[in-house]
Amino acid sequence: MTEWWLKFEHQFWLNFIKDDRWHYITDGLKVTLELTLGAVILGIVIGFIVAIIRTTHDNTGKLKFFNWLCKIYLTVIRGTPVIVQLMIIYYFMLAPYHIPPVVCGIVSFGINSGAYVAEIVRAGIMSVDKGQMEAGRSLGFNYLQTMIYIIAPQAFKNILPALGNEFIVLLKETSVAGYISLMDLTKGGDIIRGRTYAVMPLLVVALIYLVMVMFMENLLGRLERRLRQSEH
Repeated sequence: MTEWWLKFEHQFWLNFIKDDRWHYITDGLKVTLELTLGAVILGIVIGFIVAIIRTTHDNTGKLKFFNWLCKIYLTVIRGTPVIVQLMIIYYFMLAPYHIPPVVCGIVSFGINSGAYVAEIVRAGIMSVDKGQMEAGRSLGFNYLQTMIYIIAPQAFKNILPALGNEFIVLLKETSVAGYISLMDLTKGGDIIRGRTYAVMPLLVVALIYLVMVMFMENLLGRLERRLRQSEH
């Protein structure tokens, strides 16, 4: 037991203490959180806009051109790998204009997430009884007001679990940000591994991801319970 502990201490010192290598983990974690938070916000904005356009077209037949554009967007984004999208947006669209890699990552992951959020939100809106729309219109609300004040709150309760899963997936998807020279959490651990040839940095990275996912799941669980209590 003592020998094992001494080996563990040596490996820990070699991987994280020597040359302040722990900075690769903390700096990478900061980039990962920035990417995730920015992409979540952008994805929600894009997703809700696309979902509203598509449901408006389905319900009223209006916005045909914008609905056509949304369908193309959904087909392309959901039909191609996120890594390929990331590299295309970085190398051919944003990098030539010297836009920071973090911004490129947020835009890439946000656009990708928006496609999935759009379908989740659209499914949630369509799950609300059509009588709710008629009730809102009878109260004097226009279509947009009815969607915002009556339909959207009910749809949000229905889609919260699926939306939470999408955000968790997004957090883990940011681990490919190293393809555009971003030192995220995964890249930071891999840099240490490349210098020490040890598996410990990658295990620590996996543990950090696990803790973050469990934290997000706990928050989502609490929010779901709050929403259920508000119904009574």
